[in-house]
Amino acid sequence: MKYCSNCGMPVQLRIPEGDTLPRHVCSTCSIIHYENPKIVVGCIPEWEDKILLCRRAIEPRHGLWTLPAGFMENAESLAQGAERETWEEANARVEMGELYSIYSLPHINQVHVLFRARLLDLDFKPGIESLDVKLFQESEIPWDTLAFRVIHEPLNRYFEERRRGQLGFHLGTIEDVCK
Repeated sequence: MKYCSNCGMPVQLRIPEGDTLPRHVCSTCSIIHYENPKIVVGCIPEWEDKILLCRRAIEPRHGLWTLPAGFMENAESLAQGAERETWEEANARVEMGELYSIYSLPHINQVHVLFRARLLDLDFKPGIESLDVKLFQESEIPWDTLAFRVIHEPLNRYFEERRRGQLGFHLGTIEDVCK
């Protein structure tokens, strides 16, 4: 950040009085500009024993597979955001289920929230951000071409827990960008 969004004057990176972290502070109007993590919301859409995955049509990780997920928008709940992202990426209608996982990714200032969801029908097709959408049984999941570690870990855990008949909630941190 170089300029204040309030008055347009230059900002300085410094620790404001009463704070403990460096912030962008306007040198003219003294407005403190806070930058906070972005929230990514998505779901694990289930149909019988299969999971719906989307093949990315956008960067990053163009051409690789992922769960339907994306950045939360203002004025929506976590579940509404996950439902919207599923519609945008897969034109799939879902009934949102329980919260499944929350992963912090401090190295990129993101928090990823995944719900379980039930597909309401098989009338889905790629959205503008997807090259393809497809249902996969566990044995068919393209593990080597999953786009993100933050998708690989909860999806792997989901299948392990499903085999045991014990799906639970998970909280975790992914410290680096390695897959």
